[in-house]
Amino acid sequence: MLMDAVDIDLARTFLEIVRSGSFIAAGEKLHVTQTAVTARVRNLEGQLGCRLFVRNRSGATLTPDGERFVAHASQLVRTWKAARRELPMPKGADTLLTLGGETSLWNPLLLQWLSALRSSQETAAVRVEVGGKRKLHDKVDQGVMDAALVHQPDYRPGIQVEQLLEEKLVQVRSVRCAEPYLYVDWGEHFCRQHDTALPELARSALYADLGPLALEYLLQQGGRGYFRSRVVQPYLEQGLMERVPAAPEFSYPVYLIYLRERWDTLSENVFPSLKTAMASY
Repeated sequence: MLMDAVDIDLARTFLEIVRSGSFIAAGEKLHVTQTAVTARVRNLEGQLGCRLFVRNRSGATLTPDGERFVAHASQLVRTWKAARRELPMPKGADTLLTLGGETSLWNPLLLQWLSALRSSQETAAVRVEVGGKRKLHDKVDQGVMDAALVHQPDYRPGIQVEQLLEEKLVQVRSVRCAEPYLYVDWGEHFCRQHDTALPELARSALYADLGPLALEYLLQQGGRGYFRSRVVQPYLEQGLMERVPAAPEFSYPVYLIYLRERWDTLSENVFPSLKTAMASY
């Protein structure tokens, strides 16, 4: 099936309804009215000659035809976005690679990966994006990002998830002043484990959702909190910080996500440089 730009919007709307489970939620995500979403679905169903959704009070569920159309719609959107991303190709480049990573992973892992990739793929144009987990997963899913580094992967159809390493979050304190406690939000999984193990610290007066900001505050003002073990190791060695005795540790693994259908291309052009970056991490 060949779709024009308008039809790509129909496919996007269809996929957003599948992800969110309702026409209303899809409209909010796409910043259009529920009426517009309904009109797009009717248009799409008219072109395909079949019904895609059954609507009820709890939302919208796929019909058997709708379930079969998911793979086609995903491929259409990925192809269109890949074309827009790669054309026109930057001057002097023979390929375009896009990498992503969560904010806490840009330094040093994503930075090392970028350096290794540029050294091994001199004729490749490389784009790097840092963002939240949902944004990275969506871009990989849509085919506009080749691979991304995340801490908490979403398991979606067609997306490969591979664990790269197991990092720990450890509680450290400034040697100058051990208080107050700074609650660093390392994601939903960490917060659940943290609040269960340390309920007395679940409602701290200081809160930050960005690790580098929290670490800089602790270095300047003092206090204690949870940070990635690799990041705080230099400060422990310099005597600026120390581990908090008997404090629980929390797992904080790093995963690589990418589309399974792109494995052949990525294994040749992208994965070797990641292996090089991991060796020096």
